[in-house]
Amino acid sequence: MQKEIQKLSVSISVLKLPYNYTCDGNDISPEISIGGVSKDVKSMAAIMLDQTSPKGGNFVHWIMWNIDPAIMIPEDIPKKEVIDFPFNAVQGTNGFGKIGYNGPCPKPGENHRYLLKIYGLDTLLDLKPGSNYTDLQNAIHNHEVAYGETFVLYGR
Repeated sequence: MQKEIQKLSVSISVLKLPYNYTCDGNDISPEISIGGVSKDVKSMAAIMLDQTSPKGGNFVHWIMWNIDPAIMIPEDIPKKEVIDFPFNAVQGTNGFGKIGYNGPCPKPGENHRYLLKIYGLDTLLDLKPGSNYTDLQNAIHNHEVAYGETFVLYGR
């Protein structure tokens, strides 16, 4: 029997990502608002993918898990494996081969669509810091109790 997954509302305050959150600016992570987080959520995971990357989509810009349940992820999360402020979390390796968030950086003349997924999970994940996107997807499987997504655009 498949369990019911609650819907989270996920939003970034803009449709077009400002420079500050891209390689053209300070390359800091954006603020993310999350609604509908219930008491069933023991931890959260965040994934940001470039859906229109030349390599068939799903270029990883950010993965983070074991996030304390919250209604907001503030901007400028430190680019380190283990976060202990402003909340507890663990970050993995993105498509650039780096830890934490690295923002959009499409080629000049290209506009891309970036998908942000937030998962509410029924447990803390047993996944080592620096793990990759595939590892995170496998660890999340069968632990989702809530899910939401949104997207932003960026072009140069």
